[in-house]
Amino acid sequence: MELADILSEDSVILCTGTRSKTEVLRQLAERAAEATRGDAGQIFEALSDREALGSTGLGNGIAIPHGKLAGLNGVTAVFVRLDTPIDFEAVDDQPVDLMMMLLAPVGAGADHLKALARVARLLRNESTVEALRRARNAGEIYAVLTQPVAATKAA
Repeated sequence: MELADILSEDSVILCTGTRSKTEVLRQLAERAAEATRGDAGQIFEALSDREALGSTGLGNGIAIPHGKLAGLNGVTAVFVRLDTPIDFEAVDDQPVDLMMMLLAPVGAGADHLKALARVARLLRNESTVEALRRARNAGEIYAVLTQPVAATKAA
């Protein structure tokens, strides 16, 4: 699975002034609602319900909030880079500044897991994470995120 299949350049957000986990989850839900023509409230609820089970903050300033939603046609992603890291209750207790939100249709087990695995692999790559933090705009971030898998392994 390539990220370009589930992430559009319009779904890359550079956030300034975001101060809380709830605030960033709302921003993710609003952008996902635009991308899917879904309901931002339902998306926010799905993300919040998943976070209530345990933080999706992986450490190293990275989180992968995700959830399942009835009525989606396929897995959808939204990426956010925050100008100021926020507390996300991550496993390493460090604040988060990079987030890839994933939404999957209810019952999309394999596709959802493939997307989570792909994103986790990509965001474990130190040079990729550094490039995401250095990028000057959403277009550069999108280019880093959508490199073919072979390119990210070499990086």
